[in-house]
Formats: sequence, C-alpha cells, structure tokens
Amino acid sequence: MNKLTHFDSSGQAHMVDVSDKASTHRVAIATGCIQMNPNTYELIESGGHKKGDVLGIARIAGIQAAKKTADLIPLCHPIALTHVSIEFRSDQSSHAIYCQARAETTGPTGVEMEALTATQIALLTIYDMCKAVDRGMVMSDIKLLEKSGGKSGDWKAS
Repeated sequence: MNKLTHFDSSGQAHMVDVSDKASTHRVAIATGCIQMNPNTYELIESGGHKKGDVLGIARIAGIQAAKKTADLIPLCHPIALTHVSIEFRSDQSSHAIYCQARAETTGPTGVEMEALTATQIALLTIYDMCKAVDRGMVMSDIKLLEKSGGKSGDWKAS
C-alpha cells in the first residue's frame, strides 16, 4: 500500500502538489443507498410529496455538491469537472433508493471525492425532503465503485 499523501515528512497535513502530474481523462463512480419505510418510499415513487420532485431535487443537489467538494473537504483540489451525472434506482422490495454518481475531468488529479460527495449529498437531500414523514431513514453502503485514469491506473471494487 502507498503512503498517506496528505502528510509531509514531518507528519504535518498539506495539500498534495500535483503540478508535475500528467493531465489525463479521469472518471470515478460512487454509489450509496437510502432505506425508508414503505409509506415514504411510495410518496417518493408516486411523486406525491408536497415539496416536489424529491429525486429531481436530489439529483441537482448531488451535481452541485460535486462542484463544491474542494470547499467541503479541506485538502481536496478544486477540479474543473467535465461531467457529473446522478442516477437513481428504486428497489420496492427493500423500500430503498440507490444513488450512483459519476464524475469526470481531464486533469492532474482524480475525481473520487467528487463522486463520493455527490452520492452522499444526493442521499442527504432525499433525507432532508422526507424527514417530516420518516426520521428513521438509513443511508448506507456509500462507496467508490471504480475509478480510471492517472498514474495509479484503473481500480474496481471487488
């Protein structure tokens, strides 16, 4: 395993210097899930929520979050994103909504944190919009599925 890159030789936190890294096309895909009670699930699926299109608003929130990742996570580089997409998949049997975020850039550093941030904020937005009817929703399994590009090459979750 490589060493932790956000610490210098004396153990102090620092932003990694990416000035000598090659600009390559980089992609990261992250996923997560929010489970809820059956009534909340039906409210979202039917479009009957008073606040509007829950998943549409969560999609926009996830995209905005990807663009703001460097403002939220102290040592992340600001990245010129070339693409962000948020997809939702509903699972009626478990009353869950799965979110998948894809972030892309061409640059000297990866977009894993942007994809993960987009996923989490999209799920948090669903929670926020539905908490009045279901405070027991549970977000889980937020993880990186895959990444490509850069010096370390491609990686996929097993």
